[in-house]
Amino acid sequence: MDRVSSSEEPPTAKISSIFIYPIKSCRGISVSQASISLTGFRWDRQWLVVNSKGRAYTQRVEPKLALVEVELPKDAFTEGWEPTKSSYLVVRAPGMDDLNVCLGKQCAKADGVSVWEWSGSALDEGDEASKWFSTYLGKPSRLVRFNAVSETRAVDPKFAPGFKVMFSDEYPFLLISQGSLDALNELLKEPVPINRFRPNILVKDCEPFSEDLWKGLKINTFKFQGVKLCSRCKVPTINQENGIAGSEPNETLKEFRSDKVLRPNKKQQGKVYFGQNLVCQESLTEGKGKTISVGDCVYVFSKASSAAEAAA
Repeated sequence: MDRVSSSEEPPTAKISSIFIYPIKSCRGISVSQASISLTGFRWDRQWLVVNSKGRAYTQRVEPKLALVEVELPKDAFTEGWEPTKSSYLVVRAPGMDDLNVCLGKQCAKADGVSVWEWSGSALDEGDEASKWFSTYLGKPSRLVRFNAVSETRAVDPKFAPGFKVMFSDEYPFLLISQGSLDALNELLKEPVPINRFRPNILVKDCEPFSEDLWKGLKINTFKFQGVKLCSRCKVPTINQENGIAGSEPNETLKEFRSDKVLRPNKKQQGKVYFGQNLVCQESLTEGKGKTISVGDCVYVFSKASSAAEAAA
């Protein structure tokens, strides 16, 4: 592993965008700053749409979720803001009236909620939200919120022991570089936007796929670790403007971002990789003042020697 001194070296990259996805598999919100919580950015994947058995809906099986827009109060992303009974999560979709979900109300507990390997209780946002999503998806649905008081969802201890998430797939943060997206788009007949990959942090001013190697990072004053290359499912093939799936960009990614290409001497899993999953050391403790912003510099102080040696 190569080590770089952040005090002597110029920044490796700079944050160009920050995205938060309040409802899992629905559209993200681009913000100028975000607070670091115990589970990632505050508000990220805090809500989940589930079926009649409590099982998570995602774009993999319900691509119409790509068209669901989510809005939070503009002050929700400032540090220390707390909701009142007049604060709402606003949900919109084509052909539907707005759904206003009160952020300050008490919710009933819903048992038997599950997402991937995790199951537990969540907070049910009520019949109005259930009717809205059931109508939109055409099947029984409910909107639930992560119950942080009673539930914990741990990150895979093999890669990041001690860290936790809400309803994210695996890790608290996903970072991708603009250079990587540009390099991919040069190979595609029809370029794709960054929303196909749903990162939390988009950075610029670095070489394509340099994030593959990033192990130790500092953003603002906070220490992040690159813990696992992000393997991609079918979601990047879903056009986020119309919810229609195709074959790209995954077909092209297979040609140069597969484990066969990047990790030929490792166990082959038939995966393709795009982006680096992160955890933040400051997520392990509560406290104020944990905010990163667009324009913040990224300093990398330790790297893997190659993509083959990076965790995946």
